[in-house]
Amino acid sequence: MSTPPSPGRTVRAAVFSRPGAPIEIADVQLAAPGHGEVEVAVTAAGVCHSDLHVLKGEWEVPAPAVLGHEGAGIVTALGAEVTGLEVGDHVVLSWVPSCGTCRQCRLGRPWQCEPVASVIASGGVLFDGTSRWSRDGSPLHHYLGVSSFAERVVVPASGAIRIRRDAPLDVVALIGCAVATGVGAVRNTAAVEAGATVAVIGCGGVGLSCVQGARLAGASRIVAVDIDSSKLDTARRLGATDTVDSSQVDAVHALRAAVPEGLDYVFDAIGKIATTEQAIAALGQGGAAVIVGLPPTGSTARFDPLTLAEANQRILGSNYGSVDPQRDIPHLVDLYMDGLLDLESMISARRPLDQAQAALDDLAAGRALRTLLTTGNGKPAGSRESTNTP
Repeated sequence: MSTPPSPGRTVRAAVFSRPGAPIEIADVQLAAPGHGEVEVAVTAAGVCHSDLHVLKGEWEVPAPAVLGHEGAGIVTALGAEVTGLEVGDHVVLSWVPSCGTCRQCRLGRPWQCEPVASVIASGGVLFDGTSRWSRDGSPLHHYLGVSSFAERVVVPASGAIRIRRDAPLDVVALIGCAVATGVGAVRNTAAVEAGATVAVIGCGGVGLSCVQGARLAGASRIVAVDIDSSKLDTARRLGATDTVDSSQVDAVHALRAAVPEGLDYVFDAIGKIATTEQAIAALGQGGAAVIVGLPPTGSTARFDPLTLAEANQRILGSNYGSVDPQRDIPHLVDLYMDGLLDLESMISARRPLDQAQAALDDLAAGRALRTLLTTGNGKPAGSRESTNTP
């Protein structure tokens, strides 16, 4: 990785050094945006299980790195050749900043942008192969091209999605990962039809977004599965018609009892081998299991291929909800502002950036749905505050 072009400004950020070690809140340097890039003052960043995978060493990422991949903020500077964005724009950050020129982008599949996988995710750098982060003269890596656990970030312009200015940034930050992934899996990947029967295994931020996506799609039955009764209560408020406490009963047997003919769609929003196998086993004729949660690298699941073929069933992978960020993220913001998408119920707490490790610990222990890390940057008038802020 090349050294950033200049030291730039000093910002506070959460730095990941190695698996198993706590993250460190440190002063680091952020270089000015380069060609096709923008600087964003982060208002809020969501804490996601993907960040936990990194901390536990279940996913290999370049390190040291500034963590975080879900967030929202305000554009503060533009690099050369940036069009469609201006200083002062409110944006949701997208961890798939499509290049627009690779084969997948040309085919209309920006969520599968090839350089995002091969350069940004694997290399921990931006599109030009360099980083804008450094510390004491040594380069740091970006995480998924976002690094939202910081006061400011530099991202590709295509990863900063302009949204309406009346939307509260300290709420719509969730849309950049959890909501886009969950709602998108239902509406884009699976294309759930009105009247279909749906189950969602796992009621964290992504799973609850799947529940809401199924409600928006007009599903006739939405069965939420989790081991936490409080998360199941939230799922009911967000649209689940039935719930299954899988700490008390076998999930597949309970789903079969709830929908004896088998389900049309089962979304695995956890990504453990057991939940993936449950999703496949609970399907009915012509059903589809949609794998949304991401397992540790190298995991494998078992299923009966004869049953799959005879019942005309499908197993679908869903990366980032198959979303077109430029199209879908502003639409999801509109749904929230119109009262059709409930985001506040998914926010369990807000913490200052300095408490990033505590927020990750809460998530790992099952004490949180989505915690937002706040910086105090650019909070718009009328922004709604949670009553349970630490």
